[in-house]
Amino acid sequence: MKVALFAAVLVAFSGLASAAEPAAAKACMACHQVDKKVFGPMFKDVANKYKGDAKAEEHIVSVINNGSKGVWGTFAMPKQDIKPDDAKAIAKWIMSL
Repeated sequence: MKVALFAAVLVAFSGLASAAEPAAAKACMACHQVDKKVFGPMFKDVANKYKGDAKAEEHIVSVINNGSKGVWGTFAMPKQDIKPDDAKAIAKWIMSL
């Protein structure tokens, strides 16, 4: 199991998005990609799910800060240790996709 997880993380990091994307500077890309499912949902799917929701960015920041469970499948997203401004930038970027 540990070997499979390590391999998946390596594959995820090999496809890192450009440094201009806020999520690329954090560990987000280990479990998420823009348009490829890894462990968590594709960022484009997140953007589509919350499209038109005025509180989408606020919700995504909350998920980053507090984690979530059962929204996108069986894997839980643990809370992330990310500065508030960075979490806001990531949420804004996700919703721009």
